Amino acid sequence: MLQNRVNPFGDIIATKARGKWLGNRGQLHGTGKTILRPFKHKAWIICVLEFKDRHRVVMSPNLWTELFFLDEATAMAAGHRPCFECRRAAANLFKAAWLKGNPEYGFNQKTLIGKIDEVLQKERINEKGQKITFEAILQDLPDGIFIEIDSQAYLVANEQLYLWSPFGYESGKQIPLSTKVKVLTPRSMVNTIRAGYPVEYNLVNT
Repeated sequence: MLQNRVNPFGDIIATKARGKWLGNRGQLHGTGKTILRPFKHKAWIICVLEFKDRHRVVMSPNLWTELFFLDEATAMAAGHRPCFECRRAAANLFKAAWLKGNPEYGFNQKTLIGKIDEVLQKERINEKGQKITFEAILQDLPDGIFIEIDSQAYLVANEQLYLWSPFGYESGKQIPLSTKVKVLTPRSMVNTIRAGYPVEYNLVNT
């Protein structure tokens, strides 16, 4: 069982559960299949599992490390964004929504995606490598983002909270919409989703 699944906190964990999306943070392992670092570069991306009949052996020596996510909402909570190669349409939607939702940076369509990656890197983790969160009122948050309650991650959807696990979500529960909560999804990602990016998540297991 490899350590290659990512949870909403951005941690890379070992689990038997399979993921729906592929992720990339660069080469995180060495010649073996052990994770040596949490990331290699600032471009944390979300890819499809299959693309142009390419075949990869997971954690091959000296190649980028394949990471996996339950869904896109989990990946975005961890700080990943769509890939411009294998998910160009989604990546273009993401960039347009990011620009619309985060006008304070003064970026435009000509701004390189690397500039957005730099913003996301500052929102993901601090200098000690710890997850960065912020507080917000629940009713102000869009569906498809994650919050933390008692060290557990919950997806916000349909005015309910769904407890995350590598295998899916538990049944939804409600708390007052006026509650101040700790948000796991990076701030500019929240703004992107609020601005119209159609983040994917699946509550079928609930």
